[in-house]
Amino acid sequence: MRYARPAIAAALVGVLLFSETAGAQQDVRVTAVADFIDANVRPWLDEPAILNAVIAQNAAHAELGQAEIDDLDARWRSELSSADRPMIEAQLSNPLSLYLKGRQQAAEGLITEIFVMDNRGLNVGQSDVTSDYWQGDEAKWQKSFGTGALHIEEAERDESTQLMQSQASLPLRDPATGTVIGAITVGVNLDAL
Repeated sequence: MRYARPAIAAALVGVLLFSETAGAQQDVRVTAVADFIDANVRPWLDEPAILNAVIAQNAAHAELGQAEIDDLDARWRSELSSADRPMIEAQLSNPLSLYLKGRQQAAEGLITEIFVMDNRGLNVGQSDVTSDYWQGDEAKWQKSFGTGALHIEEAERDESTQLMQSQASLPLRDPATGTVIGAITVGVNLDAL
């Protein structure tokens, strides 16, 4: 038993060092993602294609209650496994979605996805199909729209692409008033940074 203590202490030191290294790696990733967003995505935030679409949808959805939001989200989710996908197809072919697809393609693999949300957390446009239509119950919307600040999620391996990615979400502001009107989420390919 006397000899077990140094072995346990050495193992604990190794775990602590590994944890500090993993934490440092996460800090480096967050900084790299933030730098990428500042240089490449923030310039889009004043684009009329984005702002006008969000403002229009905010007006169209101003009277929606939570039950109606849940119904829209349920409809979206049911269409994911259906050959008949009118809601999804309409969303993917709207002008904002086409604009976002162009931005994603221009990033040459650095961006894995882009989607824009309104002031309720509902998708306004996206470069690819999302797993749900309502993002308002998720940290990406709550921590960007709700706080008016950049929110970067922890890195994870995307199951469909097998790429290490992190989602960065930013608030969208009305240029005239500075009021937060929506949010944008961008998936950043960490393997390509």
